[in-house]
Amino acid sequence: MGDCLTPEGKAQLITRNLQEVLGEEKLVEILKERELRVYWGTATTGKPHVAYFVPMSKIADFLKAGCEVTILFADLHAYLDNMKAPWELLEHRTHYYEQVIKAMLQSIGVPLEKLRFIRGTEYQLSKEYTLDVYRLSSVVTQHDAKKAGAEVVKQVEHPLLSGLLYPGLQALDEEYLKVDAQFGGVDQRKIFTFAEKYLPALGYTKRIHLMNPMVPGLTGTKMSSSEEESKIDLLDSPSDVKKKLKKAFCEPGNVESNGVLSFVRHVLFPLKSEFVILRDEKYGGNKTYTDYETLEKDFAEQQVHPGDLKASVEKALNKLLDPIREKFKSPEMKKLSNDAYPDPTKQKAASKAPNKSTGPGELIPSLLDLRVGKIVSVNRHPDADSLYVESVDVGEASPRTVVSGLVNYISSEELLGRSVVLLCNLKPQKMRGVESQGMLLCASLDGDNKQVEPLNPPVECPPGERVFVEGYEDGEPESELKPKKKVFEKLQVDFRISDDLCAQWKENNFLTKLGPVTCNSLRGGSIS
Repeated sequence: MGDCLTPEGKAQLITRNLQEVLGEEKLVEILKERELRVYWGTATTGKPHVAYFVPMSKIADFLKAGCEVTILFADLHAYLDNMKAPWELLEHRTHYYEQVIKAMLQSIGVPLEKLRFIRGTEYQLSKEYTLDVYRLSSVVTQHDAKKAGAEVVKQVEHPLLSGLLYPGLQALDEEYLKVDAQFGGVDQRKIFTFAEKYLPALGYTKRIHLMNPMVPGLTGTKMSSSEEESKIDLLDSPSDVKKKLKKAFCEPGNVESNGVLSFVRHVLFPLKSEFVILRDEKYGGNKTYTDYETLEKDFAEQQVHPGDLKASVEKALNKLLDPIREKFKSPEMKKLSNDAYPDPTKQKAASKAPNKSTGPGELIPSLLDLRVGKIVSVNRHPDADSLYVESVDVGEASPRTVVSGLVNYISSEELLGRSVVLLCNLKPQKMRGVESQGMLLCASLDGDNKQVEPLNPPVECPPGERVFVEGYEDGEPESELKPKKKVFEKLQVDFRISDDLCAQWKENNFLTKLGPVTCNSLRGGSIS
């Protein structure tokens, strides 16, 4: 098809549905001379989910426009991004990504022979590339590296050096893959402008950048592999697809942050150029839409019911997922899936081994004795204006005395009778003469007006109920944490409040038997 199009027609196909293009004039100039060389990279971290069909449908557009397309499995990037992919799982995960993305592309009719697949470690460990990393590090400021990765690299209170390297490597990929353009989500814009600034500093050409909009997930926020209800896994069963779509945010007439409508717009329409709303004859029967704008208008005017939209997306989505599910039924693919993403409950059996460590120097959260507590009394500290002295019931014979610095953030009336999360195996410590027998965990956001909120266990949880991190249910907490080892402090750097207000460690939720531990409002806050 690309051979039949004019340069302008190719440019229109390449840029349709994109949110932003940096270097559009250069794009048109290249297309007048030859085909565009473009690459899309994905870090091999969490399991790909249905939102990956969004970039896949754009890759289909690129191929229709005659582009030479490279898909990069960024395995080294996955490790550098706060070790989201442990080194020992990297090979398995990269192989899993390769197999599942090829299956996705085949599902939407993209010919694989027109694509080039490459792993980052095939060239990123070469002498030339490594020397360029050093050259780049001599001109890039720490400020620019941190700013570039702010929306892509996981942000923690004490960032690792690896996260600062990440944007530079992604910039160098453009040169070493010998492409004209890089394609990605608009969340990567700061990395793209970083590349435009710094590649010329090494004597390399500034590339074109093609950016997809961020498509909302089923909860109305960004679709994330770490938020189970926000995403549909590519291997989910039809019944799971139905259940998750049923829960999806899809308010009648509301077209904002509507993940179901967005999926139709960015995946189903580009693939088929039409979409059929399935509905009962008594409501007008099936209706075929040949453009997205008319469907959105009808939904906004409540001519299309959310239930009919969901049922129609469910059918179309299952049609896309069927060949992928079929491919992963084989024993070989099942083994690959299990190797790449081991069952966390089976992993935890190993956590009872000496030192309970998953790797050299790596600690796990089951070492912490976290429990639900209920505050039964609150008094001001006799010798410190900013401290409360609380009695907290944690299911023991008598309440524990806890000293906390919450006076400036929450009233004693709000604390009294409240359920909280208490760290119970710290060594008791005197605070201005009063011994504190635990730490009350709170979320906080720094700024001009620092905000602090205690964490919320589910209200039905009784005092003493165990709080654990998802996937680390079976580990045994230490009887008392040794202050010199700083176990809590090392784990705490990865405690965060997620976008949906869940308390997390490395994107794994804090849980009780009755559900997750949450925070009222401090999205992105740290926990201490």
